Amino acid sequence: MARIFLAGATGAIGRPLVARLLADGHTVVGTTRDAGRAAALREQGVEPVVLDAFDAEAVRRAVADAAPDVLVHQLTALPRDPTRKAMAAAGELTGRLRRETVPVFLDAARAAGARRAIVQSISFVTRPDGRAVHDEDAPLWLDAPPEIRGLVASVRDLEDSVAAATGDGLEGLVLRYGFFYGPGTWYAPDGAIAALVRRRRYPVIGGGEGRSSFVCVDDAVDATARAVDRGAPGVYNVCDDDPIAQRVWLPELAALLGAKPPRRAPAWLVRRVAGDTVVHYATTLPGNANGRARTALDWTPRPRAAGFAEVFS
Repeated sequence: MARIFLAGATGAIGRPLVARLLADGHTVVGTTRDAGRAAALREQGVEPVVLDAFDAEAVRRAVADAAPDVLVHQLTALPRDPTRKAMAAAGELTGRLRRETVPVFLDAARAAGARRAIVQSISFVTRPDGRAVHDEDAPLWLDAPPEIRGLVASVRDLEDSVAAATGDGLEGLVLRYGFFYGPGTWYAPDGAIAALVRRRRYPVIGGGEGRSSFVCVDDAVDATARAVDRGAPGVYNVCDDDPIAQRVWLPELAALLGAKPPRRAPAWLVRRVAGDTVVHYATTLPGNANGRARTALDWTPRPRAAGFAEVFS
C-alpha cells in the first residue's frame, strides 16, 4: 500500500477519490483551503493539510512533511454554474493552477522521494482536423480562437511540466479526463447542465456534430486509483468508449430528464451570446480514444448510454 499526497481532496473527483484510495488500503494526506473541510477529511481517515496551493514554500513543506510515495494533483477551479463570465474567471484561475502549481508540486514530490506523480488534465483540447476521434498523439489546438487558446496553452504547460519532471526515480502520468458526469458534476440530475436542459436553454447548435467524450466520475476515480501502481509514464485519455455527437447525446439527456426536446440554434447566434468555446464543443470538437488507458491501467469504463441512464433516470 502507498502513502499518497492528494492535492485537491475536496473537489468533484477528489471527494470520491479519497474514499476509493482509503478503501484500497492507502494512507492519504489530502489538501483543502478550508479548515472546516479539513475536519471532515480527518473524520474520513485522511491526514488533512490546509494549504494555499500558490504558496510555493508551504507546498514544499507540506509535501516534505508527508513524504509520499505518490503525488496526485487534482486542483481545478470550476464554477458551480457554467456562465460565460464565470467560466472566463475559472479558466484563468485553473490555468494558473496548471502552470504555477504543478511544477512546484512535482519538484516537491521528487525532493521527498516520491516514485510517481499523477496529474489531472483534460482530453477536449486537440486541434479539429475533420477526424471524428483523436488519440493522445493528436496535436493540441494551440492556434485556437483566443477564447480557447489560454485553456489549451495551460494544458500544454502542465503536460510539459510532467514530462520534464519524469526521470531520476519519478514517474509522471497525465490523465486527460473527458467530460465528467455523475454526482457533484455539472452533468448530474441536480447539476447545471441538467437545469439548462430542463428549461430548454441548452440547444443543439448548428449541425450538432461536435463529439463529446464523457466519463462517469466513478470511472475516472477507478482509473486514477489504478494509476497509483499501473501504467508507464505518459499521457492517457480517461473517457468512455463512445465519443458522441451533440445532436445525439443532448436529446437523449433531455428524454432521460423528462424534459422537452432541445431547441436548435445557429452557430453564429450562439457564438455571439455564449462564445467560441460553446460553439466548438457543439460543432467541431473531436472525440477521444481511450485504448491506451484501457490497456495500461487494466481499466474498463461503463458504456455512456448505460451510465447516463443510471445517473439521470
